[in-house]
Amino acid sequence: MKRPAPKPTRAKATRKPAAAPKPARAFKPAEAVLFFDRLAAANPDPRGELDYINPFTLLVAVVLSAQATDAGVNKATEPLFKVADTPQKMLALGEERLRHYIRTIGLFNTKAKNVIALSRILVEQYGGEVPAEREALVALPGVGRKTANVVLNVAFRQPTLAVDTHIFRLCNRSGLAPGADPRKVEDRLEAVVPENRKLHAHHWLILHGRHVCKARKPDCPRCVVSDLCRYKAKTV
Repeated sequence: MKRPAPKPTRAKATRKPAAAPKPARAFKPAEAVLFFDRLAAANPDPRGELDYINPFTLLVAVVLSAQATDAGVNKATEPLFKVADTPQKMLALGEERLRHYIRTIGLFNTKAKNVIALSRILVEQYGGEVPAEREALVALPGVGRKTANVVLNVAFRQPTLAVDTHIFRLCNRSGLAPGADPRKVEDRLEAVVPENRKLHAHHWLILHGRHVCKARKPDCPRCVVSDLCRYKAKTV
C-alpha cells in the first residue's frame, strides 16, 4: 500500500527587519547658540568629575576611567596619586604595586600595563612631561582620541570636543550633532558649537548627559533645553 505523498509545506514568510529610526534633524546654527547659552547660564563654570593634580595624573585618571565610573576611579586614585603623581614616581611604584591600587577598577591588569608603559615613554621621550599635541598623546599606550581630547581640553585649555557615551547619546537623541559613530559626532560638533563655547562644550555636554539626559530615563522636566530637543518620547 502506497503511503500518501506528503503535503507540500508552505514556506514561512520571513519578517522584514524593523526599519532603523530616522536620525533626529540636526540643529541649525541659531538653535545651537541658544542650546549652549542655556547650558552656560545654568552652569557658568563647568568642571569634570575626575580628580587630578597635574596633567600626568589627569592623563592617568582618564585612561583608568574607560569602562569605569568617575567615582570609582577617584576612590582608587586618591591614595595612588599621593605616592605617584609623576611618571618617574609611577615607574618607581611598578606595575605590581600599581595593580594593587587600581584593583577595584575594571580591566585593571591591562590598565596597569598601559600606565607603566606610557609613563616610561613620557620619561624617555618627553622629559617626564605630558605632550600637548593630539598625535603624541594617541601614540601612548591606552590613549585614544577621546582620552587625548580630554587631556588637551582640561590640562592645556584647548577647545577640543571629546565624545564619550554620554555625549554620543545626547547628541543623537537631541539632534544637536547626530552621527553614526563618535568621530562623526565630534566632526558635527566642531561645525555646530559656537566658537565662544567650544572650550567648555565638552563639560556642559557630558554633565548634561550624565545627570539630566540619562540613558534609561532622561529627566526632561529638569532639562533647560527640552524645547529645543528633537527627542519625541520625552518624560513627563
